[in-house]
Amino acid sequence: MFHVENYNGSKKDQYSLLIKQLKALLEGENDQLANLANSSALLNQFLTEVNWVGYYLYKEDQLILGPFQGLPACVRIPLGKGVCGTAASNQKTERVEDVHLFPGHIACDAASQSEIVVPIMKDGELFGVLDIDSPVKNRFDEIDQHYLELFVEELILHL
Repeated sequence: MFHVENYNGSKKDQYSLLIKQLKALLEGENDQLANLANSSALLNQFLTEVNWVGYYLYKEDQLILGPFQGLPACVRIPLGKGVCGTAASNQKTERVEDVHLFPGHIACDAASQSEIVVPIMKDGELFGVLDIDSPVKNRFDEIDQHYLELFVEELILHL
């Protein structure tokens, strides 16, 4: 594995390599828990300037904490609440430059400054969300969003 800063290719090339690594990691394995755990570890290893990478899974009409890398986190998030609940209810990616300006932000880790949440849709239904927090404001850009959405598309094939 590598951190982005240790690879000389463009950011797009780095993400393309990440998705190839994800495909290889998940090939032949369809256990949801194992694949969510390994994919969160892969992202945590790959991404720089992040302090939390993981999943919230849609169950019982709410988001419930799934596999992750980082400090202990909020266990249950209602749909429509915080960045995760908003992304889940709108079924679209939320990229937040400054979480402190996001109405209703749920602060699980006071160090978090920016966040990106990608909904995970399986067979047209909400499965959960990929949530990534950073201690740096404005950490995530359009390239991150595009490739993290592609990462989720690949992951869905193995859930």
